[in-house]
Amino acid sequence: MNIALLGYGRMGKSIEAIALKRNHKISLKISDSDSIFDFSNTDVAIDFSIPSVAVSNIKKALDANIPVISGTTGWLAQYDEILDYCKAKNGTFLYASNFSLGVNIFFEINNRLSQLMSNLPEYSTEIEEIHHTKKLDAPSGTAITLAEQIIENTNYKNWTLEPAKSDEIHIEAKRIEDVPGTHEITYNSEIDSINIKHTAHSRQGFAMGAVIAAEWIKDKKGIFSMRDVLNIG
Repeated sequence: MNIALLGYGRMGKSIEAIALKRNHKISLKISDSDSIFDFSNTDVAIDFSIPSVAVSNIKKALDANIPVISGTTGWLAQYDEILDYCKAKNGTFLYASNFSLGVNIFFEINNRLSQLMSNLPEYSTEIEEIHHTKKLDAPSGTAITLAEQIIENTNYKNWTLEPAKSDEIHIEAKRIEDVPGTHEITYNSEIDSINIKHTAHSRQGFAMGAVIAAEWIKDKKGIFSMRDVLNIG
């Protein structure tokens, strides 16, 4: 399979290394929005760029009828616009806030736990996420996904980085050198606490998940998620 890398930073390079080990080829490497997008001889595009160019990158791939895997966060105010654009182009798109296989299992655990906690108002909920200092957005897309799952299943109305009101989930976003990604959810009461936590040891898990998603989505049409890739639910 021939893969275009839209974004060639640390994640792009990690994806390249894993793709080559899995006998794929890299047909295109884009490091900035001014590069020439030549999608000839490309089967799938993987976007791990930056928020300011992600939408443009995705649209260019969809214009060329290339399936797109996107892991860039910080642009989701335009997510519905991309979904509409993909449908209009009869294209193929998969977005995930986190491609780690372990994190996607963690999402399922979080979803189920929040359902179990939904009728226990004596517990308050907090999320902590820690990433490397070069991560541009805060909170992380993964933390937002976790918060949105909890909100869907409980009486919480919103998440916030500020001190939380009773109907808000506080997200503590920390930036520490060389931390690939840690997410912890805590339910606190006067009697006890319940914690679930995922700790990434390297970027390899994110890169592997993105390549697996690209392998899965080739020759498919539509809008998908990692739940489809992993056949969850």
